[in-house]
Amino acid sequence: MKKQEKQEKQVVVKSADRVLDIFELFAEEKEPMSLMDISRKLDMPTSSTYKLLQNLQARGYLETDKHEKMFFLGHKLFEIGSRYVQNTSLSAEFHHIAQRIVHSINESVFLSIRDGGNILYIAEKQSSHAVRFVSHLGMKLPLHATAMGKMFLSSLDQGEIRKLYPDEELGTLTANTVHSYQELLNQLEEIRKVGLAFSNGEAVEGVYCVAGPIYNSSKQLTASLGISIPSARIGDELWEQAVEAVRQACEELSMKLYFKQ
Repeated sequence: MKKQEKQEKQVVVKSADRVLDIFELFAEEKEPMSLMDISRKLDMPTSSTYKLLQNLQARGYLETDKHEKMFFLGHKLFEIGSRYVQNTSLSAEFHHIAQRIVHSINESVFLSIRDGGNILYIAEKQSSHAVRFVSHLGMKLPLHATAMGKMFLSSLDQGEIRKLYPDEELGTLTANTVHSYQELLNQLEEIRKVGLAFSNGEAVEGVYCVAGPIYNSSKQLTASLGISIPSARIGDELWEQAVEAVRQACEELSMKLYFKQ
């Protein structure tokens, strides 16, 4: 191999290593970071770090806040991750449990993971009703506008939540979407006490949802399971059945991921 070709190969390999270092840093830090944060933590030149971050952002592997100063993992990684999850035991166990729920109460069941300020739908089992909430794999909705999203938010501390809403501005999808930052914080406090999250037509008008947490072996909230019911079918008995089904399903899935109370 010629000397020039060897040097070029070394540069490519080094760049690949740095990209992986960036991904692993985000996985470890679990919060948005600035260019300077990343450069300092990885001991990389600022100029080189900037170029890598720009490339990763352009490809969808990283995203920035609206001020374009703080970076966080992008949708592309979660899309790849969701494909992986679909082939894991979690997905297989979800479909088994979701089928049981649909057979019992005939309402749609969903599985999601967090994607920055959104939830990302990675699995579902639809009811047989003509009127139902229909999602699609890879669909994203804001954390604060969904029960599953609020479940994820409830696992974050005040500082992490503030970084997601630095101006305390909450986008609204319907007339019922929570629009007050303080009200959101109040709801999250209640979710922490109850252990479940709820929404009432906040993402889609006329659709109620109850969601619960799925923990991994490190006791980290890794996914959320939710049941959605159109308001036309809501009744006390069905709602109580859905709440209990979510609670049991999440406990069972958490156990499958080796979580122990």
